[in-house]
Amino acid sequence: MNERLAPLDGIKVLDLSRVLAGPWCSQNLADLGADVIKVERPDTGDDTRSWGPPYLKDANGVDTGEAAYYLSTNRNKRSIAIDIASPDGADLVREMAARCDILVENFKVGGLKKYGLDYETIKAINPRLIYCSITGFGQTGPLASLPGYDFMIQGMGGLMSITGERDDLPGGGPQKAGVAVTDIITGMYAAVAILGALQERNRSGLGQHIDLALLDCHVAMLANQNLNYMTSGIAPKRAGNAHQNVVPYQVFASSDGHLIVATGNDSQYRAYCQAIGRPDLAVHPDYATNSQRLVNRVVLIKELETIMKTRTRDDWIAALQKVGVPCGPINNIEQVFANPQVKAREIWKTMPHPLAGTTPTTASPIRYSETPIQYRMAPPLLGQHTDEILKELGLEHRAR
Repeated sequence: MNERLAPLDGIKVLDLSRVLAGPWCSQNLADLGADVIKVERPDTGDDTRSWGPPYLKDANGVDTGEAAYYLSTNRNKRSIAIDIASPDGADLVREMAARCDILVENFKVGGLKKYGLDYETIKAINPRLIYCSITGFGQTGPLASLPGYDFMIQGMGGLMSITGERDDLPGGGPQKAGVAVTDIITGMYAAVAILGALQERNRSGLGQHIDLALLDCHVAMLANQNLNYMTSGIAPKRAGNAHQNVVPYQVFASSDGHLIVATGNDSQYRAYCQAIGRPDLAVHPDYATNSQRLVNRVVLIKELETIMKTRTRDDWIAALQKVGVPCGPINNIEQVFANPQVKAREIWKTMPHPLAGTTPTTASPIRYSETPIQYRMAPPLLGQHTDEILKELGLEHRAR
């Protein structure tokens, strides 16, 4: 039986993006089988190539100069070094765009127009092209011309107002997430938008411009917290490790550490009460339903905190898992990769690398039954595939 083609086999992507949101999008497309051509500045390349240490080490333990940050978001791509600021370089990119299905860029609004690489110019060359622009604030609005970065958007977009310990407790105050979640979610929305545009092109034969803003994606990501405000008129506040709408759904201290208990419905709460030896709390009129537990949260949680300190973390996890109560430890990342479930899912992958011999990579969470993700190429060296790409496109005669 012949091996089935990857979902995006035959699709060519011209990637003019750098850092995280755009490369995260294009890495997802590459994992799905698209041929992603990463256009980079000669000599320096993607900004994240120098965002280290840590750097990938070779067989002798010596730094290679390939930063871990860059490696996290550029596998399955090919790199071509082109100076798009030069007339010849910009002309070469236009010729490449004429042969591609998708273009991803994250320049400031209007930043590519001076090079003749804006959507309207490229559309005239290739009306089937799907052109995805990722900016801080979108193509319209009073802030459209401003640069936008993940950290500042986490503040402007409201996430930091609901992340961190309560203001009335020690350590209270705004806190950013530990990962650039705005960039990541924008990259995911970009990939979804592109796949939708590909389906539309299958019907109409036409491409289109996709306008994605970090701020838009960030606000959309707030999900239930937005609706908490929109339906009540009251802006949610920081709640530390507690949940705004569900009780008990938080971190508890045990006798030797901490664990998370997440009772998502009343039946799980009743099972939890049985497991901790307090079935009376399951039927108490102040706590029998989640709505009642929300109203009486302070008194109930004080009672539960006392109980949870009487046994070890692992004892509680074993007891709660036995009766189907969602719970778990708070792991550091070393512990995450040592977890038997993570090992069973093979989330740590290793790929051949031209300088280091091998490089680790985090597996895609997409698990297809018929066309599994292929880990074809390590994140490329700067300009590694320049000659190869130009030859394939019949453009080897062009200056770079």
